[in-house]
Amino acid sequence: MKFDTPAGPNPIDRMTVVGKATNRIDGPAKTTGTAPYAYERHDAVTNPAYGHVIGAAIAKGRITAIDTRAAEAAPGVLAIVTAENAGKLTKGSFNTAKLLAGPDVEHYHQAVAVVVAETFEQARAAAGLVRVDYARGQGRFDLAEAMDGAKMPSGDGNADTRLGDFAAAFERAPVKLDQRYSTPDQAHAMMEPHASTAAWNGDELTLWTANQMIDWGKGDVAKTLGIPKDKVRLIAPYVGGGFGGKLFVRADALLAALGARAAKRPVKVALTRPMSINNTTHRPATIQRIRLGADRDGTLTAIGHESWSGDLPGGGPEVATAQTPLLYAGANRMTALRLAVLDLPEGNAMRAPGEAPGLMALEIAMDELAEQLEMDPIELRIRNDTQVDPMKPERPFSQRQLVECLRVGADRFGWSKRQAPRATRDGDWYVGMGVASAFRNNIVMDSGARVRLSPQGVVTVETDMTDIGTGTYTIVAQTAAEMLGVPLEQVVVRLGDSSFPASAGSGGQWGANSSTAGVYAACVKLRETVAQRLGLDPATADFVGGNVVAGGRSVPLAQAAQGGEIAVEDKIEFGDLAQKAQQSTFGAHFVEAAVNRFTGEARIRRMLAVCAAGRILNPKSARSQVIGGMVMGAGAAMMEHLVVDKRFGFFVNHDLAGYEVPVHADIPHQEVIFLPETDPMSSPMKAKGVGELGICGIGAAVANAIYNATGVRVRDYPITLDTYLDQLPAIA
Repeated sequence: MKFDTPAGPNPIDRMTVVGKATNRIDGPAKTTGTAPYAYERHDAVTNPAYGHVIGAAIAKGRITAIDTRAAEAAPGVLAIVTAENAGKLTKGSFNTAKLLAGPDVEHYHQAVAVVVAETFEQARAAAGLVRVDYARGQGRFDLAEAMDGAKMPSGDGNADTRLGDFAAAFERAPVKLDQRYSTPDQAHAMMEPHASTAAWNGDELTLWTANQMIDWGKGDVAKTLGIPKDKVRLIAPYVGGGFGGKLFVRADALLAALGARAAKRPVKVALTRPMSINNTTHRPATIQRIRLGADRDGTLTAIGHESWSGDLPGGGPEVATAQTPLLYAGANRMTALRLAVLDLPEGNAMRAPGEAPGLMALEIAMDELAEQLEMDPIELRIRNDTQVDPMKPERPFSQRQLVECLRVGADRFGWSKRQAPRATRDGDWYVGMGVASAFRNNIVMDSGARVRLSPQGVVTVETDMTDIGTGTYTIVAQTAAEMLGVPLEQVVVRLGDSSFPASAGSGGQWGANSSTAGVYAACVKLRETVAQRLGLDPATADFVGGNVVAGGRSVPLAQAAQGGEIAVEDKIEFGDLAQKAQQSTFGAHFVEAAVNRFTGEARIRRMLAVCAAGRILNPKSARSQVIGGMVMGAGAAMMEHLVVDKRFGFFVNHDLAGYEVPVHADIPHQEVIFLPETDPMSSPMKAKGVGELGICGIGAAVANAIYNATGVRVRDYPITLDTYLDQLPAIA
């Protein structure tokens, strides 16, 4: 199905199932421990062996020798795979570094070998007997030191942007802001580690793996191993969190496959937490410079945003300027990305790549400018709203309710009670409120599905779309139930298998809208087939209450399949509507924070997000997505920081004891409001993504609340006690 004209009225508009707050249909399996994750496929393989991955002990250099003799003689050892005996391997399309090092080492904990044994304990013990000798090279590990040599990165979306004469407009602006901000390296820290189970049947490989993008992964596994794509099958019905860290296959998948081939048995591989942090991808650190010029009434006349980040050779930048060309009006503007070469583990996508760290800086800058103007921060943002793309004024936004988000949020949060910095006290605590705009572009990707109708009237949906804990099973079932007029209990959903039609996959806030649009397309095709089988007019047939109604007749849906199951397949193919109108999602974050005036301890007291993100397919799971993003953003603002050992090039705090993430006590109260909105330009679902919006801007709202509480401005994240304690008022 082509989607190249705005969606008109369609069956989804009935919203008898879609749009209802619905419990997740996969919930019982997950809460009872019966949902099979990649490392636990006892149902799929028998007598598996276990692999333990050895990571490089240097960050840059070469392997000069590997001595495996003692390990090979250890109890239970079945095989040891290194680059020397793995056969020819090609770097995948989505990897910056090779998944198996040798002889060159590109980053710390890059995999150098996998030891396969009868038990996990035997594999781990034998791995400790493998001796690897290295010649250490000179590495680059400090972004601040590498800034001067940073260059404009190649690739789509990484070019500098220019409109008007920024330099001249900034110079003559009566009110100016010129500040630098920084965000640190951050880890995904999902609950499920990177894990895979591999089995070969002749020359055919099956991988049960924790992966968000099944079709991408299948292609990369085939490319890396040098085998035909149709000889690879990836299966991931359940994924225990991803956040972008599982967009691409990692060392666990490749080494499970290599280990299984060498041992001639199924092999399980799970990366340890230190390996997950140093071996896989992370969010790169940024250094950002923001310059804002404004008239005295608050009208922005100059907007400049530059960002520096680092990655391995051939990698890409953290696109922290992504939101700046689109968020606020302004006739003179510029953005610039610069990429430094660093020999740290690979930087890549982490929840809302670009906008999350970019808004952490931009939305502090907006508050700082508002203070210079002696203007309310919300009013400054509203004054600079725009209903057209600032870079292309002839191109309107398909929907843009930023102002409404800010106003509704201000009213609900009690913003009118906000006072000047350090003016509000609650006993021994300074109390402050902060706000930030939320922005994330709406991305759509072609997505396919297969829909089956059984003689019993059961509808089965099959697509390689994944559920990474976000509720995909439920919204896919809701879509099919709405389209075919059957109860939700009559729909079976099968996900995460590369033998199913290729979908959009989970990532970038594109998964829900795109994958359900693919299911919509397949259901339209099934509706046409069913109507024809029943002798009804497909153009006028209505599917409701388990029946097909047209021309005065009402026929049970199941009757169409009495001669045998009906199966159809289709996909949604998106046209150029995104070029005709800018499709984005908007929101506003509000935070109340308290800082103890004696100890300096900072606490979040309450949080509110107001979101405008198209039709909300399932308000219950969408709320969970948003509050999850808010928690991640609060962690990024106040505690999350991968500390780089700048001598040896690795992340020191590479476990959940040293890499701190929020716990329940850190986030006492959260509220989410979804504004009514449909966007016919986006998809036939008239939905947009919402999963990333919760993290976009929330960090700055936390920072702005802490400033309002204390009067101390911190521009370098995370905002830990040591960054502001010495600036708090002295206590006699």
